[in-house]
Amino acid sequence: MPRAAKKATPKKAPAKKKTAKKSGEPFKNFTPYKPRRGERYMNEKQREHFKAILRTWKQELMQEVDRTVSHMKDEAANFPDPADRATQEEEFSLELRTRDRERKLIKKIDATMELIDQDDYGYCEACGVEIGIQRLEARPTASQCIDCKTLAEIKEKQELG
Repeated sequence: MPRAAKKATPKKAPAKKKTAKKSGEPFKNFTPYKPRRGERYMNEKQREHFKAILRTWKQELMQEVDRTVSHMKDEAANFPDPADRATQEEEFSLELRTRDRERKLIKKIDATMELIDQDDYGYCEACGVEIGIQRLEARPTASQCIDCKTLAEIKEKQELG
C-alpha cells in the first residue's frame, strides 16, 4: 500500500520585531568611526563625524515636534463623552511631556555642538580624560567619562534613596 503523501505546509517567515524608537534616543543609522592607529583624539574628522550625528539627531527631534503639532491639530475634538475627552487630554499631556523632554535635549545638542566648535568636546568635565569614541557614539551629548558618570549615579542614588 503506498504511503499517503504528506501535505506540504508552508513555513512561516519569522515575524519581524517592531522596535519603537524611544523619545530622545540617539540617531542610530550612522557608520561607526574607526580611528586609525596613531590618530589624534578629537581631530577634525572625528569632530565632523559627531557633528553629523548630532545634526541628524536634532533634525529627527524637530520632525517629531512638527508631527506632534499637526497631530494635535488634526485630532483635537470636543467629545461629548467625558471619558473620551479625558482620554484625549491624557494622550495630549503625555505627548507634550515627551516633547518638553525633547526640547531640553535639543538645547543639550546645541550646547554639545558649541563644545565641538570650541574644541572642548570629547573630554570629561569632571576629570578631563578622553570620554572615548564608542561612548560618544552611544550618547553623543555625554559630558563625563564612564567612571565619573558611574560615581555620580551612585552618589545620586545614595542621596535620593
